[in-house]
Amino acid sequence: LIIAIVVVINSVLGVFQESKAEKAIEALQEMSAATTKVIRDCNIVTIKSEDLVVGDVILLEAGDAVPADCRITECSSIKIEEAALTGESVPVDKIVKTLMSTGDETSEITLGDRKNMAYMGSIVVYGRGRAVVVATGMETEVGKIASAIASATEGETPLQKKLSQLSKILTILVLGVCVFIFAFSIFMNWKAITTGTSTEIFNHVLDMFMIAVSLAVAAIPEGLVAVVTIVLSIGVTNMSKKNAIIRKLTAVETLGCAEIICSDKTGTLTQNKMTVTDKFASDEKLLAECLALCSDAEISNDCIVTGEPTEAALVTYANSLSLNKNDLVLKAPRIGEAPFDSTRKMMSTVHSYGGETGELIQYTKGAPDEVIKLCSHAAIDGEIVPLTKEIKEKILSENKRMAGNALRVLAGACKNYDLAPESYEPRVLENDLTFLGLAGMIDPVRPEVKDAITECRDAGITPVMITGDHKDTAVAIALELGIIESSSDAITGADLSGMSDEEFNKEVEHIRVYARVQPDHKTRIVNAWKNNGYITAMTGDGVNDAPSIKNADIGVSMGITGTDVTKNVSDMVLADDNFATIVSAVSEGRRVYDNIKKTIQFLLGSNLSEVLSIFFATLLGFVILEPVHLLFINLVTDSFPALALGLEKPENDIMKRKPRSPKSGIFSGGVGVDIIYQGIIVTILTLAAYFIGEFLQTGAWQFMNISLEDGAEGITMAFLTMSMCEIFHSFNMRSQRQSVIAMELRGNHNKFLYGAMLSSLIFTTLVIEVPFLANAFGFTPISIKEYAISMALAFSVIPIVEIVKAFQRRVAKRA
Repeated sequence: LIIAIVVVINSVLGVFQESKAEKAIEALQEMSAATTKVIRDCNIVTIKSEDLVVGDVILLEAGDAVPADCRITECSSIKIEEAALTGESVPVDKIVKTLMSTGDETSEITLGDRKNMAYMGSIVVYGRGRAVVVATGMETEVGKIASAIASATEGETPLQKKLSQLSKILTILVLGVCVFIFAFSIFMNWKAITTGTSTEIFNHVLDMFMIAVSLAVAAIPEGLVAVVTIVLSIGVTNMSKKNAIIRKLTAVETLGCAEIICSDKTGTLTQNKMTVTDKFASDEKLLAECLALCSDAEISNDCIVTGEPTEAALVTYANSLSLNKNDLVLKAPRIGEAPFDSTRKMMSTVHSYGGETGELIQYTKGAPDEVIKLCSHAAIDGEIVPLTKEIKEKILSENKRMAGNALRVLAGACKNYDLAPESYEPRVLENDLTFLGLAGMIDPVRPEVKDAITECRDAGITPVMITGDHKDTAVAIALELGIIESSSDAITGADLSGMSDEEFNKEVEHIRVYARVQPDHKTRIVNAWKNNGYITAMTGDGVNDAPSIKNADIGVSMGITGTDVTKNVSDMVLADDNFATIVSAVSEGRRVYDNIKKTIQFLLGSNLSEVLSIFFATLLGFVILEPVHLLFINLVTDSFPALALGLEKPENDIMKRKPRSPKSGIFSGGVGVDIIYQGIIVTILTLAAYFIGEFLQTGAWQFMNISLEDGAEGITMAFLTMSMCEIFHSFNMRSQRQSVIAMELRGNHNKFLYGAMLSSLIFTTLVIEVPFLANAFGFTPISIKEYAISMALAFSVIPIVEIVKAFQRRVAKRA
């Protein structure tokens, strides 16, 4: 009955812990839920995609995952990838006009031909527009497919797989030992079995079976799976509080192995608050008007600018010159555009100034070196003059000066039309331009990032900057942050394109900054590090970053500027887009893995001591602990301290170590040896308590064939000693090599461990001292002297392990 009660309690605890873990994950999924920009009450607001309703007007732009089925009402060169829904491998050009069926009245336009619709789950790969929601959730086309799916399963993490393998090994070993002990007991008692009555034979066999059961109970760490689950979930929750939202549990483990962090510059290493601080233009207002109109950022009536940081800076710049974008749009509405493309590095918009002349002007903004290639004239002192070699050299000199000051530089240009252009394709618009000027912006370095870079280096992690900015800008920021020591550690995307994969694999370890990169370059960078055996993290925000993020060991997307595509393929989302958050998450990942190893070492070491105690007692012919005693120890003495160890703070050197190898097993780093010797120590102390108790009861030392009645005080003392020995030993597990006494003296306490010790002491004492509980467990009252001896033996595990640790530290220091 007692065994059944204890097993039920343990099961209930396990279910409760699993439930807590699931709720924690659900909370994190809520935090990382997809969002959508909608127009409500004439304002652009961002809401959770799940809160969309039919009739909402949503904004779509390149990189967005379409959040619902919707009818397109405004379209600027939108292309949508619908392969998952229609099987169409090429992105579909979308239109606004109404479509009519060519068949009879009952026929319907097929899904793939509905070019004025956008469907949930598809991805905007080009352009921008607006659409009205017509179906959400399970009413969408994807929802209809989803309703046919009955269930889904989640894969195990590498750690869980290792624990499963460990469980199988333990099960085989336990069964083998149990069979051996059962057979050995029968052999030792063969004469009594063969000469006794049927009742005596049954009792003998039952006693031997109970001994085998004792070994099984002693060997299996019942709380291990539940403890590991709750430790992982607590770690994930802690990360979310530090703005690192873990989407896949595997990332918790992998983070502890990270050796390379490839990071975007803008918004991650810097504040993402671009401000125009320098310019080069003959007519500053004309340049500002060009840059403000040729952008998708918007300004509210109270002058709050929303949009991509660079474009927001341009609108803010124009507003500082009394050029409010809303007024500019009313004066010159946009009638066509060639959206920004990372390959062209520019965008163009065409505007109608109306009035009697009906003047049409195209504005183009983009990377100076790319825009200048397309210019044939320049606006100087109110006149349009040919772009001579001297003027071009002056422009390039100003561009280099600004870039050398760590400014991000954009060029503005224009083109006049008598009639609307025949097409708004970039090849048609972007030629024969008139250069208007340059605007230099700075995105200040985040103040906490420099310390995070230093912490990275101390932890054996190499930070790598990847940016689309000019090389001079990238080098200036990297030097300020300490990522590089000289410009020789930086290359451009063009340099990278000129290398073969074999050459790049050799050079990648010496390159720390990549400037002017193309999207495909990021994937090459990740693969080169991985080919050299490094565990690599990659950050990104745009749709073009998705391949490299998915390819990395740890894909990290931006929570603020990141597109839905990058978030969906990432392992972790940075809620604050901050590089320092990645470093903090690495530290937390190391702490979680450390604590899981401490928990496993504690549980296996404790269970080994129980197995050895039962084994030697059986060989010597006496009973030291009953199965119910072991179940109680495993439930109270093991589970509570194990959970407390899972909440242990990170050790002070956790970010001073090199990253651990992902191939390292649970028993690596001397853990296996520690489990064995510590299990033996607890066994010796438990056996010593038993024999002392037997001596104090009988007045003589006996080592063979002690009856249950003769050894009652020995059993009680052994139970008390083993219970408290494991509790005290849990303090040793706070660090594998550091002195726990030194940790306590420094004020580094684990309040949860003290709580576990106090509760275990109370429960254990009650079981021994309360008469009806003592009778149920088969204990006998012991004196204060016996109680003190048991506690002294139990406490001695701390100084013994401290001595061994000191020896291990000395050996490691010499090595």
